[in-house]
Amino acid sequence: MQQYTREAAISRLLEGYRAYYNISTFEEEQKPLTAICEFFEHGEKYVLSKAANLWSADCEEFVYLFDMEHLSREEFEKCRDFAHEDGMKRAHIGPGHMYTYITPVFICDTCDEDARRALKKCRIYKSFRFSLHGWMDFHTAVLEVSDNNRITTNSSGRCVEKVLKNVLFKTKKKRRRFL
Repeated sequence: MQQYTREAAISRLLEGYRAYYNISTFEEEQKPLTAICEFFEHGEKYVLSKAANLWSADCEEFVYLFDMEHLSREEFEKCRDFAHEDGMKRAHIGPGHMYTYITPVFICDTCDEDARRALKKCRIYKSFRFSLHGWMDFHTAVLEVSDNNRITTNSSGRCVEKVLKNVLFKTKKKRRRFL
């Protein structure tokens, strides 16, 4: 398993997200926020013509990458609240909306045990109009690069752990060529 620095891990994540997400990066003005990655998907089914629409669904995800030396509980709560508030402003809730995922990812050297417990217990979920206008789920994860790339997530964020492992640690297989 490759050992990363914070900068290398963020660079690799942004490289992996670039194919699917619209990425806005920040230098020093928004520290510890490094980047916001936005994903939008629209799907629909119709009969014969687009005027005879059977259904349509809009899905969106907002990933917030935070870069910090040490993650404390106070810093986690401040960044969590910022991501939740900003993600809800960006969400397009209404007819046809299926889901919105808001995902803060913390890349740090070390993490307090209190912050790790708060992250694991973090559960933010909201349905809109009894799910007729979809729902919002809050995924969160922390990657500790000095602790052998330890990844901790909340219960909703287990899918984020899989993505982080695939992007950061999966090696590309060489394709065999047959004549």
